[in-house]
Amino acid sequence: MVNTQMTEARRELNAIYEVSKTLATSLDVDKTFREALNYLLHAFDWRRAFVVLGEPEGRLRGMCAVGLTREEQQRLQFQSGEGIVGRVYANGIQVIVPDVHAEPLFLNRTGGADQTPGVPVAMLVTPIRADRRTIGVLAIDCLNPGERRGFSDDLQLLKMVATLMGQALLLHRSVSAAHNTMQDEVRRKDKMLKPSQQIDQVVGVSAPMQEVFDQVHQVAPARTTVLLRGESGTGKEVIARAIHNLSPRKREAFVRVNCAALTESLLESELFGHEKGAYTGALGQRKGRFELSHGGTLFLDEIGDISASFQAKLLRVLQEREFERVGGTAVVKVDVRLILATNRNLERMVQAGEFRADLYYRINVVSIQLPPLRERREDIPAMAQHFLERFNQENVRTTQFSPAAMRVLASCYWPGNVRELENCVERTATMAHDDVITDLAFPCQGNRCLTQVLHHIDREDAVRPARLADIPITEVPMAPAHPHHEAAPPFPADVTPASVAVADDAATVDHDDAVVPDDGKPDGERDRLVWAMERCGWVQAKAARLLKISPRQMGYALQKNGIEVRKF
Repeated sequence: MVNTQMTEARRELNAIYEVSKTLATSLDVDKTFREALNYLLHAFDWRRAFVVLGEPEGRLRGMCAVGLTREEQQRLQFQSGEGIVGRVYANGIQVIVPDVHAEPLFLNRTGGADQTPGVPVAMLVTPIRADRRTIGVLAIDCLNPGERRGFSDDLQLLKMVATLMGQALLLHRSVSAAHNTMQDEVRRKDKMLKPSQQIDQVVGVSAPMQEVFDQVHQVAPARTTVLLRGESGTGKEVIARAIHNLSPRKREAFVRVNCAALTESLLESELFGHEKGAYTGALGQRKGRFELSHGGTLFLDEIGDISASFQAKLLRVLQEREFERVGGTAVVKVDVRLILATNRNLERMVQAGEFRADLYYRINVVSIQLPPLRERREDIPAMAQHFLERFNQENVRTTQFSPAAMRVLASCYWPGNVRELENCVERTATMAHDDVITDLAFPCQGNRCLTQVLHHIDREDAVRPARLADIPITEVPMAPAHPHHEAAPPFPADVTPASVAVADDAATVDHDDAVVPDDGKPDGERDRLVWAMERCGWVQAKAARLLKISPRQMGYALQKNGIEVRKF
């Protein structure tokens, strides 16, 4: 008897050793659990075994099984508290069922009781616990003829196996979570260091430019008409060429026309061509840009500057893809992909009757808005370095920017956008005496900036425009909302927004703070603030005196209206 007990204890000890060794061989718990169950079934004459794991919504789903067919494994699904397995999972206690045929809670979901009719089948079920909670259930069944077999030792062994499985599952989940976190961090860094999209000859790592790049890659393969919108100098022609180069038409011609540079008659002849004798000087037939770009792409820049009569002619070509040469009657059909660009507000022009609504709807199929340089300042250092490297290559120089110089470039307002930045870099690099460009090398540091001269309106010979729209650079970007700004009142309690209004006998302030009469005033609080700041060269204190409010009230008003103070 003693020898039998020692043999049984040694067998259980060997089983625990084999199971723990198997579970430690790999983090693939499906594989290791299946191997461990297979060993236990052969070592202890068990018939079938399976493991089910809990899911967040309270369901139990089969993880692995031994002795069950594929169809039977697919039926290993329980609700918490359902049947014997669900009760063990919900209550966290072990269960021994001497004969499943006599147990009303037994669901027989996998058909185990039907395989041996007339022979009692015992079932042992134990919870799998980890981190002080039940995460699954381990169950086995075996034949129990005459119900003579005792299962206390088997249940104790099963409890130890379930404990080892719980630890293995906990380790697996911890490693998986750490791996997923690491993968997310790697993807995040890759996204920061390597932008998702890039376009040749275009520098842009900022979020606005990445959005533009995504739109370009999305629209390029199609034939869809594209409308590029943005301020002058934002690179609309470069983006148009990029769309062409990424399209199936890249091997065909890319033809560009500046609609604002030609009169209506010349523009019609330029686009549609003319027949011999169509007008004085027409000595022969000439193909227009539409015919020259057949099979390729035609880029029409400054589309908002064409006349009303030419808009009607262009509309027919866009609708029918056919036209007649000037002085001719033959219809010419073309296959052309159109890309148009403008820096005008077409919606306001349509509302004012300056632009045909039907033409607007025809060209505004896919609209891509190019952000101004001041809204993507993180791109300025890379762009400035790109322009400087090109300058060095063309002029055999080794010029570099100092950190202070780069800070000057990054803080500028850049009303001329990329074109102005390129000119500034070239001008400064040309006039630099040393190979290192410092912040003092820029003209703006010595009040010699051409942009400052162009846009500084506060001078004695400045003429007050008749309308606010006639003031250069009236568009002021909206500053991002800030909780602190929203909480602060725009004016003190004793001052209303109406106090920003300037009376009819208001005075403007020149460089010497002399008072001179001013006759014209814009309407609206925001327009008055912009007007005052431009009149005073974007000096808040002088603009406050012009509007007869305190500098503190001026600061609140600028924050309230989202007006960014320009730096020249």
